[in-house]
Amino acid sequence: MSRVTEAAPDPGRPQVFRVRGLTKVYGSGAAEVHALAGVDLDLQAGELVVLLGPSGSGKTTLLNNLGGLDVPTSGELWYRDFDLAHADEDLLTRFRRDSVGFVFQFYNLIPSLTARENVALITEIARDPLPAETALELVNLGARLDHFPAQLSGGEQQRVAIARAIAKRPEVLLCDEPTGALDVRTGIVVLDAIEHVNRQLGTLTVIITHNAILADMADRVVHLSDGRVHHTRQNARRAPVSSLNW
Repeated sequence: MSRVTEAAPDPGRPQVFRVRGLTKVYGSGAAEVHALAGVDLDLQAGELVVLLGPSGSGKTTLLNNLGGLDVPTSGELWYRDFDLAHADEDLLTRFRRDSVGFVFQFYNLIPSLTARENVALITEIARDPLPAETALELVNLGARLDHFPAQLSGGEQQRVAIARAIAKRPEVLLCDEPTGALDVRTGIVVLDAIEHVNRQLGTLTVIITHNAILADMADRVVHLSDGRVHHTRQNARRAPVSSLNW
């Protein structure tokens, strides 16, 4: 039987997400897949959390539910006082627009727009955005504002994607394998940018990875297996990204 432990919440941090008994089922009958099979989890303001687990453990499904990209089959999913589990699409759209930034493995930048213009697209719809220039400076791209994606390296393009995600000052930053398409050296630069943003803006940051090396950069590590939280670990302190044993 799986060992399930929960690291004690930090009483000094407000709770952002409360997840209880969360399930997600795809298909039916013989084709039924239980992507989430009863997840219990609390996530707090300002935390940097790494979700670890093998392919098929439920990491991406959990992230999609947290970000309002998908809805659970059953269980509780609260964002502060907002019931995501029973929200309609209009409410989920507002939640995604106002509160969540997403970073994916692939950058999805618009090739015909500069770095500044790619980020500015988000600032036009946000309630209280950062200037595009400020967001790019936070990821150390202040000197590349007017470069097009084709003029940027893969790591630089991913940092533009991070700047785009944080420009609306989201309370939550969700990152799905953000270094999956990058080499080790470039991945370190990208993770360092994510960690810097977390510290500077106090954004709850959740990073999906299958790479256990990244665990030491987090405040808390959540191990998933077979659609459940297998165990969690609280780090006494974060290790700098550059010190990880790649």
